[in-house]
Order: sequence, then C-alpha cells, then structure tokens
Amino acid sequence: MISQNFHQPRVTFYTLGCRLNQAETALLKDGFQRGGFVPVEFGQETDVFVINSCTVTEGAEVDCRRIVRRVLRHSPQAFVAVSGCYAQTGLEALRGIEGIDLIVGNQFKMQLPDLLPPFSQLKKQTVPLVHHGRMDPENFFIGGVGAYNTTRANLKIQDGCQFMCSFCLIPFARGRERSRFLEDAVREAEELVERGHRELVLTGVNIGQYRDGTADLLVLLQRLESIEDLERIRISSIEPTTIPESLLDYMSRSSKLCRYLHVPLQSGDDRILQAMNRRYSVREYQEAMESALQRIPDVCFGTDVLVGFPGEGPREFANTQAVVRNLPFAYLHVFSYSPRPGTAATKLPHPVSPMTIKERSRVLHEASDQKRMAFQQRFLGRRVSVLFESTEVEGYWPGLTDNFLRVAVRSPRRLHNTIQSVVVTGMMSDKVLGLLEPSSEGMRLAKDLVPTSSLVSAT
Repeated sequence: MISQNFHQPRVTFYTLGCRLNQAETALLKDGFQRGGFVPVEFGQETDVFVINSCTVTEGAEVDCRRIVRRVLRHSPQAFVAVSGCYAQTGLEALRGIEGIDLIVGNQFKMQLPDLLPPFSQLKKQTVPLVHHGRMDPENFFIGGVGAYNTTRANLKIQDGCQFMCSFCLIPFARGRERSRFLEDAVREAEELVERGHRELVLTGVNIGQYRDGTADLLVLLQRLESIEDLERIRISSIEPTTIPESLLDYMSRSSKLCRYLHVPLQSGDDRILQAMNRRYSVREYQEAMESALQRIPDVCFGTDVLVGFPGEGPREFANTQAVVRNLPFAYLHVFSYSPRPGTAATKLPHPVSPMTIKERSRVLHEASDQKRMAFQQRFLGRRVSVLFESTEVEGYWPGLTDNFLRVAVRSPRRLHNTIQSVVVTGMMSDKVLGLLEPSSEGMRLAKDLVPTSSLVSAT
C-alpha cells in the first residue's frame, strides 16, 4: 500500500514522442491537479507515475519499458499507469511488463485521473487494470486547460488520421480523423493566454484536415487571432496535400500566425513515395513549397525525412539528397525506418541494412546542420522580434522568433516572457547571437498573470 504520510498525493509524468503527446500530458496534469494531486519532477519519489507512450518507432517502445524500471527503482510502490499510443497498439506486450498497474488506451486517455482507484486504496497490482477500446470517430470536446511551465503552450485541435501511410501505425493507434469542437478550442486558448502564455502551438496528427461543421483550419486561426494578448500562433506540422492557397495567403499577411511551415517530405524519390502511400510526387511537393516560399518572405521551412525505407537503394537515396540540396529547408528531422507490426511496409521486399540506415542518417544530419547555418546566416545584421522563453543560461537570455530562429542575447534586464527587438550579430551551431535594440524597452510585456519564475524554456 502506498504510504499515506503525505498531505497530498504526488504524481509524475513522463512523455514519449510527439508534440501532440506533450499537449495531452499537459491536459492530464491539469486534470490530476484539479483532483488534488501535486506534480513532482521525474526522478523524485512519487505515488503515481504516468507514462504517455509512443509507438512511432521501435525505440519508443523500448524506452517505455526502460522508464518503468527506472521509476520503480526510486519509488518501488508507485502506481504506474501507461497511456497513449503504445497502450493502444501494444496492450499484450505491456501486460507482460512487471510493475505496470494500469493500461489506458487512447480512447480513455483524458479520463485517466478518474480511472485511478481512490488514493487510500492505491496499491501495486498483480495484474494490470485495463481500459481499452476502439477510438470514437466523432469530433471531440476536452474541457480542460493544459498545465505548462513554458511561455509557449500547445493547443490540441485534432486527432487521428486516415491517410494510411504504409510505414505508420498512427491510424491504428489514434483512429480516424476527428476534430476538436471550435468553441472548446477557442475557450482553452483564451484560458491559456490568461495564464500568461504568449504563443500557442496548434497540434494534432493531421491538422490540415481540421473541420468542425463548416469551420476549417483557417476559420479556427481567424478566431484565435482575435484573442487579445495572444501574440503568436504556430502551426506545428502540416501535410503537403492539406495546405490550401488561402492558408498561405493568410500566413503572408497575418500579424500573429508565425511564418513557419513544417511539411513532411519523407523521401525525394517518386517510387519510394508511392510505396510509402504518400499522396504527392516529388515535383508536386517542390512546386507547392516553392509557391509557399515566394508568398511568405523569410518563412522557416522544415521537414521530416525517413531513411531506410524498404527498397531505398543508392539511387533513391541520391534523389532524396538532391531534393534536400535544392530546396531551402531550414532544418531536417531525420528518422530511421523501423518496421512496425501491422503496417503494409513490413511486407515489402529489399530491406535496408541497419549499418546503411545509420550512415544515411549521418549524411542527412550533416545536411540539416548546413541548412540550419545557411538559414541563420541570412539574418546577420537584421532586426528580428524575439519572444524570450526562459531564464538566463550561462549569461544569455534565449528566445525564439516567429520564424523559428533561436536567439541568445546578454542583458542585465530580465527578459523572460517579453517580446523584444534584437539585431542579429553572430552565429553559433544551433542559434544566433544578438543585441537588444534600445527602442525595445518600450515593447509590450506579458501580463503578470502567472509568476514569471514558473515559466521555463519551451521545447
């Protein structure tokens, strides 16, 4: 039985995987706090431990097992709950992991605080409790407010996907596309801004497919832009076939929508794209992105690339390298293919060796570094607007521009959670250095609705 010597029960969260998982963990944290739990940092003794799991790669599943063992070393009586995508797709495997007490699939994830036994009855289980089922295909209401210790906050607006890429388990883990009710999304956004958050990052599996009745993503963006004191709205990632010209036009003239496009490429070879069941050709991707870059000056353009998909030979990889070289990406997220049971790609011939995958990943990581440096160099000597996200780090205040340029400046003044004008003066590997403009003293500060000491760097 868990010790009852504490005034309030303690809960710890550990998030694996994507920004959408981060958004859901923040909502769970809010729900636990409303239920009387005190959040404690990972590594400290705790009463309840929640793992929000991922199943995108084989490594994420291994991580889930490792984290369970790690937490039980310092909190052997902690009640361990596993939620999320691995809980949805790897139920039987999780049943066999010693120390897990509760498994909650995605259908019931947001109900997790209410699915725990009463605190006085919390104890380790000989057999895990399970709440599992098919995902509800209808649009959804969340009702809570994400609890973030960051200047930027995530706003979940969509879930599920039915594009059925041959390498991806997400349609099985999260079900069919569905969207959050518009008014509920706006309500949480308003409350997040009231708490002092300057920037909201829209998250989902396939957010370009957002639709609540006649309201699409553009309608939602327009509603969010009307929120007073919200400075920035950022689209986290969006599929290339779901970007209408009207969205690009809006981004080019909006005062709040960040000039930022993360658009997955996955491969620069048409045959591989077809085997992946992607919905575009290399030429269509290139033409769409070139149009976006022409419309939106200084847009930060990032992408995902999947290395080692079955059938990716030297020629196919060279084609990907050529696309990466020719398009002005600001960075690449490079992923190594791993076969996911139940996906169509597991049946494809000509697997790529792990050694080859590792080498190709290295090549693309180097290309990403070069792209990032080239993007940063464009801003030397220029004035940029920076949202400072955290306290000083080694004498520098770090921050972020709307087009995802990481900036660090020295200043005797407290810059945390303020937006300042900065002149870029130098470069480092992952950021630029700058000087505050004297006129930036007069720029608007965030409302003191939350203690600035409670806000730390966003990820």
